[in-house]
Amino acid sequence: MSGITLAQARTIVEAARKHGRALGLAPLTVAVLDSGGHLVALEREDRSGILRPEIAFGKAWGALGLGLGSRELFTRSQTSPSFVNAIAMASQGRLVPVPGGVLAESASGEILGAVGISGDVSDNDEACAVAGIEAAGLKPRPGT
Repeated sequence: MSGITLAQARTIVEAARKHGRALGLAPLTVAVLDSGGHLVALEREDRSGILRPEIAFGKAWGALGLGLGSRELFTRSQTSPSFVNAIAMASQGRLVPVPGGVLAESASGEILGAVGISGDVSDNDEACAVAGIEAAGLKPRPGT
């Protein structure tokens, strides 16, 4: 496998949104990127804020770019703010270092892409990303 397929991305989006609705969360925006950082799917629920696509993409893109779930990027932003600021600058502001960006791996541990979700609090966004990735038969890696 070289990356998340469109079929897998559709499953991820549907399952993530379903999980969010089951939890009664705010409207979500879900971005699914392949292993090269290319957008495979993006879905914005009705009433999800106008910046949510950029935030969801930034969570996934940052996780994929560094090979770390965005929860870990958030931790590093607290312990090494200069490092995260430098990366944010080098990435031209595309990095969003808060939970909700989750790497998607194959059973053998190959990174196939990443999912970023924005709309509710970051922990809930992350839980929906994990649910979507698992529904697609992939292994989520949110970071520690």
